[in-house]
Parts: sequence; C-alpha cells; structure tokens
Amino acid sequence: MPESALTRREALLALGAVTAPLLGACAAAPSTTPTAGAGGSATPSAGGGAPSSGTPTPTPTPSATPTPRRTFASDFTLPPIQNGLAPVITRVITKQPVVFLTIDDGVVKTQESLDLLDEYGYPATLFLTRSAIGGDPGFFKKFQARGDRIQNHTISHNTSMVQQGYEYQLGEITGMQDYIKRHYATTPALFRPPGGAYSNAMRAAVAAAGLKAVIDWECKANAGRMDYQVGNGLRPGDICLMHFRPEFKRDLDAFHQAQKASGLTVVRLEDFLGI
Repeated sequence: MPESALTRREALLALGAVTAPLLGACAAAPSTTPTAGAGGSATPSAGGGAPSSGTPTPTPTPSATPTPRRTFASDFTLPPIQNGLAPVITRVITKQPVVFLTIDDGVVKTQESLDLLDEYGYPATLFLTRSAIGGDPGFFKKFQARGDRIQNHTISHNTSMVQQGYEYQLGEITGMQDYIKRHYATTPALFRPPGGAYSNAMRAAVAAAGLKAVIDWECKANAGRMDYQVGNGLRPGDICLMHFRPEFKRDLDAFHQAQKASGLTVVRLEDFLGI
C-alpha cells in the first residue's frame, strides 16, 4: 500500500485501542445525572453504588420554602392602668417600620377573607361583636389557627354606648369577655369601642373587666379606599381599621396598595405590644 494509506490505518488501529476501555468504563459507571441543589443550580449526584439500570431517575422537585416573616423588636411600652382608667391607644409611637391591621365585627364570613390575608401574608387582630358573629362563631377559629388574636368589641355594637351609664358599659364588655372565653378559649386583653367614641366611664369599665387598653385608630380601609385622620398615607405605628363586610376584598386591596407604597411591614398588634 502507499505510505499515506498505511499511516491512516495505523492511526485508526491506535485510536480503537485507546477508546475501547473508555467505552466499557462509561457503560459500567454509576449515573451522574445532575440534580437540583439547594440553591437551584445543578450539582452531580454522589458516585459509587450499583451500576445504572439505564432508566433515568426522576429528579424530585424542590418544595417551596415559605419566606420568613420579618420580626421587629418593639420600642413601645403599653401604658399601665392609672387611677382605674385603661389607656387609650390610637397609634403606636415607634421608630420601627411597622403598621397594624385590625378587622372588626364579623358580619360577613367568607373563606375569601382568609385566603386574601394568607395571600398577602398579613397577620390581623380581630375585634369581634357577638351580635355580628351570629350563628357561626366557629368560623373565626380559622383565624385563630393562623395565629390571629380575638379581642373584645362588645355584645351588641351599640354605637351610643358611650352615652350610657357605667353599669351598662361594664355589662357589654364583661358579657363579651365571657363569650370569647367560652367559644375561643382565650381571654381578650384589648377593647375597641363601637364607633370609636370613649369616655372615662368606658375606660373604667374596660379596666374593671380585666382588659389592658382601649384601641382606636387613625386610618381605615373603607368602601375600597383609604381614609386618614392624619396625613395622606400610612405612617409607622398606624393602627388601621377594616370590617368583615361584602367589600372586604376591595378594602384589603386598598390597604395593600397603601402598605406597599409606605414600605411598612404589617405585624401583629399584640406581638408588638407584648401581650
């Protein structure tokens, strides 16, 4: 043969001698199919073990890890009861970038309200009224299951309660205390006046009933918009009012937009007050 042909033949024979053992080693090696690592990047599986059967092993889909809820060290101290009068809190004075969501009454009870709070990741404080809860007090145990606290908003939601005598007010408050203890196995520490009006007689009744503070507000989500008593946006420490009403979704959407614009984080009022 010509010299050039002999050279090619010798080269092919040499190549075969080199690649044959490598092909055999690949057939016997364990699978090295990449699997998803903790950070989502591909990492090879560990070597060793029995030879691969040739059937790819499905890579498990990593489960979603919930985003941890931010926590803030409270720089607010709840004032004590003085001279038999419970303190009134309309806004928490704080330098922390926090805001508080409170939801009142309990007239409308829908799974949507729970789902929306979960979607936004909002904790809430519930000020419930016995007359509004009606025949389904068990519905609000679902909120307890997500960590929300149930507080006192009277038996009848009489908005002229502040004009009534001390004994009447005390009965409205203690009656709701007993109701909440019976149905939810918890003792409220906070009281919200129907309509927001309060007096020294009411503050005395709140203290006598064993509660620690009257909680009012300076902003609210209402009829699908935000209303502010001070300024035109949410401020650190604002206590925001909402209701369990048919427009719950619109109101929560309005609050959500205001919360995002403010850059504040919604935290549970009781946690920040340390009660």
